[in-house]
Amino acid sequence: MEGGPQLADVWVYKGRAYDLSDWISKHPGGEFFIGRSKNRDITSIIGSYHANVEAVERMLEKYALDRDAVIEDVHPKNNAPDFLFTERFDSWRDTPKYDFGRRDDLLHAIKKRLRGKDIQTRLKKLDRWFNVVAAMLFIAYFAVQGLRLYDTSWMPLPVFVIVMVMLRSSLAGFGHYAIHRAQKGATKVLVNAFDMNYVALSFVTADGHALLHHPHTQSDVDIKKNVFTFMMDLPRWYRIPIHTIHKFGHTVTGMTIRLIDVCKLTKKVGISQMYGSTRGGLPHFVGAFGMRLLLLAEMIAFIVAGDFWAWFLQFVVTLWLSTFLVVASHDFEMDTDEVEVDTDDWAINQLQQAYDLKITGNRYVDCFLSAGLSSHRVHHALPYQRSGFANIWCEDIVAEEAARFGVEWLPAKSFIADRFPKQVVTYLGAKSRTAQENDWGFFREHFSPTMLKTCAEYTVKGFTGVGTV
Repeated sequence: MEGGPQLADVWVYKGRAYDLSDWISKHPGGEFFIGRSKNRDITSIIGSYHANVEAVERMLEKYALDRDAVIEDVHPKNNAPDFLFTERFDSWRDTPKYDFGRRDDLLHAIKKRLRGKDIQTRLKKLDRWFNVVAAMLFIAYFAVQGLRLYDTSWMPLPVFVIVMVMLRSSLAGFGHYAIHRAQKGATKVLVNAFDMNYVALSFVTADGHALLHHPHTQSDVDIKKNVFTFMMDLPRWYRIPIHTIHKFGHTVTGMTIRLIDVCKLTKKVGISQMYGSTRGGLPHFVGAFGMRLLLLAEMIAFIVAGDFWAWFLQFVVTLWLSTFLVVASHDFEMDTDEVEVDTDDWAINQLQQAYDLKITGNRYVDCFLSAGLSSHRVHHALPYQRSGFANIWCEDIVAEEAARFGVEWLPAKSFIADRFPKQVVTYLGAKSRTAQENDWGFFREHFSPTMLKTCAEYTVKGFTGVGTV
């Protein structure tokens, strides 16, 4: 796979080796998650994403290789592109070892409270309502653009921009939860709604988000932290224009080229190794290319209509607000060495490393406006739940159990009044990494050949999709 040499068909769980090749197409959660986790330590993935871990362990024994795992079983960069990790990162050494075997930890206490049939029925009902709201938002999304293209007087520029920013963030929120659902049926296509806010490419970040970020939050495995600090390589005064052009390049050509690279990689490795079968993988590819076509077609439609600047303004505002929303949900500005990790209790660690966010103060509205981050701590403790509405309903239960374990349930942080101003200072006001490391002044940071080259390379990466997500 990408990032290094091919390894044997091995998955590592609790220090033991397994061959799950035959399980890829049988996995109830979809082929994607098993195929992408080959040559990884999947202990935290299994422990965090399954309500009944004991049942999963019984199934795993059918595929046991009857030996301990060895370093050669694990890809040094998690079978992912090298640029996503720090240079010193090694999967065998740096993947956190959480203890999921305890029955008296917070995670088991929460799961026990939610196990009842009545509760599960209620959560499924909330999931359905979440889907209904998402469907209405999709309709509104196309209607708003249609009105602006048909007659600008019906959809004035300020209203158009504000409404589009809200709709794109909300639909990305639906896509956020779709990534955590079983990758089966229509979900394989709808998961690409995660791309609506121009920030990510769900086809590749689903792996980084669901399988690397959530089980290993704020560790060296958490590539989400690295991805959203790439812009810090740029000189501070160039950061907004260069990153904007970079992401514009993503929309125009970069992410389509990236998808083509993934297609080539899939063909090289074998689609059965990554998706179980052609039938299993095709909807992912159709949905991903369809979303890139949709985003590009919208821009072209506004250019043809002579209204490009309306499209570009909503693009810029959506991009930056969404980017700051993502980084506001954790202390990504902290170095991993500064983060205190409780490896004995995974759920406690998750609650301590994540923030809830509020925008309007109504959690059900904010669940969409914040791209799914209003009930963020519950989402991190129960990443397999299918909707933000379900997480909101569970919040009191999770808070009660957390209190019994001595974890304070902090009030949600205001994105507008608290997190956004701090993120602006951190991500737009700080010197570039190179300038900090070399103690450069303002002039050298912005005009040295090294930094100008960095800006040029970052711009090109956006349009080529190489070395970027």
